Amino acid sequence: MALQAIFFTQSQLLIDPLSRIPCSLRSNPFQALTSHAYARAAHQTIVCTSETWNPTITASSASTKPRTWDYGIVPSLSNTEYTEKEWAEEVQTMGDDVRVIMNKKMEPLEKLELIDAIQRLGLEYHFKMEIEHSLKSLYESAAAAQHEYDDLYSAALRFRIFRQHHYYEIPQDVFRKFIDSETGNFRSVLANDVKGLLSLYEASFLGFKGEVVMDKALAFSTAHLKEKKKIISSPDLAVKVEHALDMPIHWRPNRLEARWFMEVYEEQPDMNPNLLKLAKLDYNIVQLIHREEFGRLVRWWTELGLGNMTFFRDNLVEHCLWTSLVIFDPKYSDLREMTTKVVAMITLIDDVYDLLGTLEELELLTHLINQWDITKIDELPLNMATCFVALYNITNEIGLWAMTRRGINIIPYMREAWSDQCKAYLEEAKWCQKHFMPTLKEYLSSAVRSVGVFLTLQCCFLITTDNLTEDALNYIVKIPSIVRCSSLLIRLNNDLVPTAVGLAEGDKLNSLECFMNETGASEEQARGHIKDLVHKTWKTLNKDVFNDSCQFSGPFVTACLNAARASHWIYRYGDGHGIRSQEAKEHLMSALVQPIPIEQLDHKFILGVK
Repeated sequence: MALQAIFFTQSQLLIDPLSRIPCSLRSNPFQALTSHAYARAAHQTIVCTSETWNPTITASSASTKPRTWDYGIVPSLSNTEYTEKEWAEEVQTMGDDVRVIMNKKMEPLEKLELIDAIQRLGLEYHFKMEIEHSLKSLYESAAAAQHEYDDLYSAALRFRIFRQHHYYEIPQDVFRKFIDSETGNFRSVLANDVKGLLSLYEASFLGFKGEVVMDKALAFSTAHLKEKKKIISSPDLAVKVEHALDMPIHWRPNRLEARWFMEVYEEQPDMNPNLLKLAKLDYNIVQLIHREEFGRLVRWWTELGLGNMTFFRDNLVEHCLWTSLVIFDPKYSDLREMTTKVVAMITLIDDVYDLLGTLEELELLTHLINQWDITKIDELPLNMATCFVALYNITNEIGLWAMTRRGINIIPYMREAWSDQCKAYLEEAKWCQKHFMPTLKEYLSSAVRSVGVFLTLQCCFLITTDNLTEDALNYIVKIPSIVRCSSLLIRLNNDLVPTAVGLAEGDKLNSLECFMNETGASEEQARGHIKDLVHKTWKTLNKDVFNDSCQFSGPFVTACLNAARASHWIYRYGDGHGIRSQEAKEHLMSALVQPIPIEQLDHKFILGVK
C-alpha cells in the first residue's frame, strides 16, 4: 500500500480527503461521497425536521444522530429583492443622511441616544468613524466643562456607551451621587424611576471585578425592575424591561438584538424613519450575503461526504449561525466560511472522543494529531482515520489561504492548537471511561481548551489582524485572558442547559456535576454557583477588552465578546447543537432565512434629514 500517496506538504492545495485514503478504506460504504441533489434544491426552502436524536448514545453503540435540518432541500436561498447592488444607491443616500444628522450640533443626551439606537439597530459598523468622533467630542467637552449628568437615566446611558467604546476613564464613581451616604446603598427614591433603573441595570453589566458600586447597581436595579415590571404604565417601557431582565444588552448577540429592536424602535415617538429603513435594508442585504455563504458551505459539506458517518452531530446550520453571530460584517466572508469549517471539525472530533473510540484508539489518534502524521492512519479504525484526514485537509486549506493572502505560515500554530485540544479531549475521555469525577477547577482547566473556542478565535485573529507577525501569533497561542474568558463563558453557558445534569451522551462531564460531587451541593445550588461564575467571568472579560485592545485588532476583540454573547443565546433554547425549542428554530429562521418586510415604512419614509 502506497502510504506516501496520502502525504502532502503543508503548502499544497487541498483536495477531496477521501481520494488520498488507501483503497482498503475507500471500499467501505462510509467513504462513498453522496449527493443531496444540490442543484435541484436551488429554488427550494430550508425546512426544519422534527426529529431529535437518541439521548442514550454510548461509545459502543454509536447510534445514528439525525440532523435537525434537512440539507437535502437546503437551497442557495437566493433572494434578489435585497441585493446590495440593487439597493446600493438608496443605502448610500440614507447612510449619508445619517452622517449629516450625527454631525449636527445637538444636546449630549440626544447624541448618546442616537449612537445607542444606531448600535442596537446593527448599523454601528457603517458609522464607526462618526461614532468615534462624536464620543471623543462629547468626552472632551464634558471634561472641559466638568459637566455632570444629573439624572440616573442619562448618567447610566453615558457610562454604558463610553465603556462599550473602551473609555476606561469613565469610572464607577459617576454613580456615587445617587448613593445614600448613610446607608451606602442607592437612594430608595430612585426605585420609582423605571426608565433610570433600566438604564442603570444595562450599565451594570459593564462593570469590572472589584467595582462594588456596579455590583450594588445590578442588585438594586434588578430587584426594583422585577417588582415594578407588572405595573409599568408605558407598554414600550414594559417591553424593554421584560426584554432586559431576560438578558441584558451586553450579553446579547447584536445581530439578533437588531431584529428585535427594530420592532421596538418603530413604535418610539422619536423614531427616525430614515434610520429605521436603512437598518431593515442593511439587515436583509447582510442576511443574503450570509445565506450565499451558507449555500457554498452546504455544497462543501455534502461533497466532503462526512454526513454518512452517523455517530456525530451533523449541524451545519447551527455552525453557520454561530459564526455569523461572532462577526457579521459582510467583508469577513472568508472568516465565516473558514471558521464554520473549523467548528464542523471541532464537533466531529469532539464526538469521536465522546462516542466512538476506545481509550487505546483515542490515545493513538491523539498521538498522530500531535505528530501531525497522516501516514499511519491505517492503524486507526476506519471512521477515525476518515475524520483525521478531513481535519488534516481543512487545516492545510486554511494554512494555504494564510500563505497566499497574508504571507505567513500559520499551520504550525493550528497544529499545536489541535494537539492541545485533542489532549484535553483525551483527558476528559479518560475521566468518563474510568468513572472519575474531577474537581470543578480541574474540569474547567481542561474545558477552556476542549470547548473549541480557541481554534475558532484563532481563525478570527488570523483573518482580521492587520499586523500578523510571529510575535503576535506567539502571544495568542498562550491563550490570553480575553480568549480564555470567552471560552470559559461558552463552557459555563453550555453546562447550564437544563438537560445538562444527568450525563447523557457519551457520559460527558459538566461543571454542575463536578461542583455537586465536590461540595455536596444540590442542583439548584450548583446552578447558582455557575451563574455567579458567569457574572464574574464577564467582569474579567470587560476589563480584558481594555487590557488587550493594544495587542489585538478591534474586530478580533469584538469576536471574543460576540462568541461569549452567542453562547448566551445558543444555549438558552437547547443544547446548542441538537434538541431545540420551536422558539429557537424560529429565531434561527429569522436570522438566516426570512428577510424583514419594509413595505410598511413606505408611507412614513422621508428621504433626507428628519
